[in-house]
Amino acid sequence: MTQQGVRWTADQVLALAPDDASRKAGSKLGAAGPWSEAGSADEGTVWGLCKGSGSRPYQTVVDLSEPTGPAYKCSCPSRKFPCKHALGLLLLWAGGDGAVPAGQAPQWAGQWLAGRRGRAEEKRTEGTAGSGAGSADPQAARRRAERRAERITAGATELEQRLADLLRGGLAGAEQAGYGLWEETAARMVDAQAPGLAARVRELGAVPSSGPGWPVRLLEECALLHLLDQGWLRRERLPDGLAATVRSRVGLPGTADGPPVRDRWLVLAQYDTADAKLVTRRIWLHGAETGRTALLLSYGAAGRAPEQTLPVGLVLDAEVSAYPGAGQVRGALGERFAPPSPTRARPPGVTTARAAARYGEALRDDPWLESVPVTLGRVIPVPDGDSWQLVDADADSALPLTPAARARPGLWRLVALSGGAPVTVFGECGHRGFTPLTAWPESEGEAVTLC
Repeated sequence: MTQQGVRWTADQVLALAPDDASRKAGSKLGAAGPWSEAGSADEGTVWGLCKGSGSRPYQTVVDLSEPTGPAYKCSCPSRKFPCKHALGLLLLWAGGDGAVPAGQAPQWAGQWLAGRRGRAEEKRTEGTAGSGAGSADPQAARRRAERRAERITAGATELEQRLADLLRGGLAGAEQAGYGLWEETAARMVDAQAPGLAARVRELGAVPSSGPGWPVRLLEECALLHLLDQGWLRRERLPDGLAATVRSRVGLPGTADGPPVRDRWLVLAQYDTADAKLVTRRIWLHGAETGRTALLLSYGAAGRAPEQTLPVGLVLDAEVSAYPGAGQVRGALGERFAPPSPTRARPPGVTTARAAARYGEALRDDPWLESVPVTLGRVIPVPDGDSWQLVDADADSALPLTPAARARPGLWRLVALSGGAPVTVFGECGHRGFTPLTAWPESEGEAVTLC
């Protein structure tokens, strides 16, 4: 359970903000002035009354013990989660200056907490009961799976023909046909219930006319798509792990059915990517005892941040279950045995040469893998013409930064943190280079987020 002496940092609290406006507004409420009757409890809850424009103060409560991250309740009309009042309350609590003393939750906060935890217990009970109920009609489930597999097979066969037509006519035809060719093909893959194939086809549409060397890049991506098609069409001949990877890549849903692994999981990085329909949140964890790295994925509708939030620099005593697939690192967060707490721990680092080798080794299990999680030890950011690279302080090797990393403000935070001295950097290493996500100074210090 949370101890009263253990506090989050202001940066960890502000990492919860859904947007810059909320971050700025919450920062203004992080002082004692507008708050009254604030308090906290050992089980990981914080509450308080915040003076607003009306006659009645806003009732704000935060539950830090939630398995998926903090949960919030505020009587204000804001539809953002967390709202500025929740952020301000957590900043006040993080200050640790006695403005949020230990105490017993008032009735209005206690009712919400009791109701929320009661519903969570009901879900766990229903989930246990449902695990048996879900297999009540295995024949119907098997028939549904077979019908979907048949649709995907038909889609993969059609896609193979379209790729053959493209190569037979020459890659120049792709530039002339425009994006409509790819969008129509992607729609066909959606009809075939193969969203993974559809996504890769849409990515192909952005390659023609994308700059010098685009025909080579298009041919490479077509080859990977052909390999995925063939993997699906011949999946019965593949090893179990690789077959599971192929199923995942074409878009079949999987379940985290691996045995739960309990560890003290360090939150290495958290960042969002968005498209027109979906916001995807990626959270990287590192097991302090097992040395394993796990990726948690969560989703939100366009314009809304996913609910699962774990700021960088926290550690969780929890179980994580792995998803199926050869070399897969995706996991699902299971039972948590204590709320997350701050830590200055960091994972051990490797050289840039070893990081590149890890990516090559991972491609044997998953040829479609874009990158692998790696922590680099004792590297220095160094300019390289118009680009940047991370150079080993103790070896004659380096990794270039990806174009996306060079365009982010995080690059300058990394350069400032280093100041020409070695740093430890966690990020993603792939065929485009290295994308730094979090860094630590060589001496003991807090993690600095770069994404």
